[in-house]
Amino acid sequence: MRLCRFDDDRLGLVDGETVRDVTAALDGLPAHDDGALFGALDSLRPRIEAAGRGAEPRPLAGVRLQPPVRPGKIVAAPVNYISHLNEVHDDPELHHGQLINEIHKAGLFLKAPSSLIGPSDSVRQRFLDRRTDHEVELAVVIGKTADRVAESGALDHVAGYCIGLDITLRGPEERSFRKSIDTYTVLGPWLVTADAFGAPTDVGLRLDVSGEPRQDANTRDLILSVARLIAFASSFYTLNPGDVILTGTPDGVGPIRPGDVINASIDRIGSMSIPVVAA
Repeated sequence: MRLCRFDDDRLGLVDGETVRDVTAALDGLPAHDDGALFGALDSLRPRIEAAGRGAEPRPLAGVRLQPPVRPGKIVAAPVNYISHLNEVHDDPELHHGQLINEIHKAGLFLKAPSSLIGPSDSVRQRFLDRRTDHEVELAVVIGKTADRVAESGALDHVAGYCIGLDITLRGPEERSFRKSIDTYTVLGPWLVTADAFGAPTDVGLRLDVSGEPRQDANTRDLILSVARLIAFASSFYTLNPGDVILTGTPDGVGPIRPGDVINASIDRIGSMSIPVVAA
């Protein structure tokens, strides 16, 4: 299944270029509780599919897409591609004299949920006198509570996947501070459930800025695989249904400016285009 949030917090079932309103399938669940939704996704599937069969299709182009999930935690993986680690070491504008360790030593970091927007929104860039970069990443949505899980069973805790953009203000401050600015996390355009997505071990991801190719990579080049990331993160704190893991970005990160359009795509998910405007 491909599930989206649209318009006034409606739940949609995406079918090709159309969406069907399946919000009625959530009757009985706590309102605005994505933990309850994604924690019960398997049991809700028949209700969602039945609601979809009875709903009129609407063109996706005619709805406003929101983030497909509202996470309690956004967990992000720094320098999780060797190519990006080398890129950061080689470019002083990316590291600002700070020691950049590979992910095993650096650990993970958190982004504020208040930084989240959806694919119908715009990145509202602050600090125009400083460099701000794009980073495309595979985003993992947790569907089952994960507390110190083993790598071998980690993928059993995944509800689905979507495209993630980790927008980054460059500078000497801590990562989470520079990356938690309002609108600096984008998730979309919808969530593809884990069963429909398949194994996250050989998935292409690409990004261009206003038609200029910037990033083109594959998850097979991750330093820590998706399963290892889930195990690593859950060894430090419990991952709850609806939480999101941003798995890291490859090389090719580069600056964005107001007037640019960020076009991101990931195999088996789709694509989304996000305008950049001045805050």
